[in-house]
Amino acid sequence: MSNNKQDYINYRLKIARETLDAARLLAKEGYWNSVINRLYYACFYAVSALIYKYELKTRSHSGLKNQFTLHFVKAGLIDKKQARIYLDLFDYRQEGDYVDFADFNESKTMPLFTPVEELIDKIEQIIIK
Repeated sequence: MSNNKQDYINYRLKIARETLDAARLLAKEGYWNSVINRLYYACFYAVSALIYKYELKTRSHSGLKNQFTLHFVKAGLIDKKQARIYLDLFDYRQEGDYVDFADFNESKTMPLFTPVEELIDKIEQIIIK
């Protein structure tokens, strides 16, 4: 593995896109809780690339979410409405992974794809600047 900072950032962005594609495949089969998980991780990987680029430190998923909110949402680099998808998916993923009988469905899950892709696009734009 390369120790190059940009290689790591590019890898995380690539994994974000691949994870989004995996969510699409799972959606075709109707595995809605797994789709939620993959959508969250697609955002997570993109956000982690952004955090890493700016050398911000985190130790947990909550820490990543907090640094993202503080340095990019509150700073106005990412619109609150656009960031909302990552923050919502953080909660949905917790529910889907850890709450018994959590049951996401197509009508709740399918509308999440576009905002996830838009957030990844926005993060890539910020990283490229």
